Amino acid sequence: MNKLSEIEAILFVVGDEGIGLEELSYLVKDNTANVYQQLQELNQRYEENELTALHILEVGNHFILSTKKVFAPLLKKYAESPIGSSLSQAALETLSIIAYKQPITRMEVEEIRGVQSSGSVQKLTAKRLIEEKGRVDGPGRAILYGTTDYFMDYFGLKSLAELPDIQSMEDELEEDAPFDLFYDRYKQVEGE
Repeated sequence: MNKLSEIEAILFVVGDEGIGLEELSYLVKDNTANVYQQLQELNQRYEENELTALHILEVGNHFILSTKKVFAPLLKKYAESPIGSSLSQAALETLSIIAYKQPITRMEVEEIRGVQSSGSVQKLTAKRLIEEKGRVDGPGRAILYGTTDYFMDYFGLKSLAELPDIQSMEDELEEDAPFDLFYDRYKQVEGE
């Protein structure tokens, strides 16, 4: 395993939140100057390789693995496609957790679900069902997510108070009750 592969793996896992140079340096056990140079080298490889769609965005002191701008029209077409419009079970689970626990970070969602959720968070953000509600005060300044007005309209809710109380559902439904609620409502809205 080399440093470039380690950096690439971490950038992939942190998703759209990105990672700070200091944290990345700590994780790969190297100084910030070397890690910054390796980030530049990795990005140069991406830019020179026509067979990859990836590049690294530098936003302030954060680095985010992203797609090259040339793919924007294709990705926009995908986002608008009716084929790509349905939500997966993972996205619905993620949406349920965010709706009930907001504001919440992606890492907190992953702790609850027990699996990586950056793809679901990205899809829900692209579909305007969730949005950034702020940042955590502390290292990394993780994004806090919450539901949008579009979410409220989509699920026919006037306020979050209309969400069923989880405590009262515990005796009646299985442990994944919030998911069932959104899954049933989603299937009604989608006409399936």
